[in-house]
Amino acid sequence: MKKNTLHLMIVLVFATLACGISSGPATSGDAPVGDSNILFQDDFSNTSSGWDRADWDGGLTDYGSDVYRMVVKIPSYNIWANPGQYFEGDVRVEVDATKITGEDDNDFGLLCRYTGTLESPSFYFFIISSDGFAVIGKGTAGVTEYLSSEFMEPSDAINQGSTLNHLRADCIGNSLTFFVNGQQVVSTTDASYTGGDVGVTAGTFDIPNAEIAFDNFIVRKP
Repeated sequence: MKKNTLHLMIVLVFATLACGISSGPATSGDAPVGDSNILFQDDFSNTSSGWDRADWDGGLTDYGSDVYRMVVKIPSYNIWANPGQYFEGDVRVEVDATKITGEDDNDFGLLCRYTGTLESPSFYFFIISSDGFAVIGKGTAGVTEYLSSEFMEPSDAINQGSTLNHLRADCIGNSLTFFVNGQQVVSTTDASYTGGDVGVTAGTFDIPNAEIAFDNFIVRKP
């Protein structure tokens, strides 16, 4: 199917989401080891590493069993979470993502250059679905649009169903490139944002109750 639904990224109005933003290179509960290009990393084993923790009618974001869980409970809804960092300029963001429950008609992925207020955020997003589609887009004042194509595009690089996918988002200058399991799937250019926080996102289309687990989150200098 052609996935052309543009979600309004609903802001999660919880005190736990008001993470402080730090400046410059940062580490997490997992200090970088042996790679000077690593700016931030987290295997989610430390529940105090700074990610959002909330449970409300629309969804859940929290640590669980050494992963970071996102549950989207209602249809046509997207949520996201950030570690409360700030990176100016070029970054390469990576994560392992697995669908735990729900239909394959979902979306999940990565964020970069996240700035703004909770009510009016701006960011780039790199998402796939469990039925094998991908797209790059951006949010401006909380409203999203696709950039790399009019619709989410199918890709054989995506592991469908509940199989793990390794996601990588390169935010380098005006170039935005999305890799899944080591293969480039989509790319585009945009000059709207130059720096900000990173994060993960998950969402639903027509069918509610999607749960995604994230692990091995890494931010590098490309």
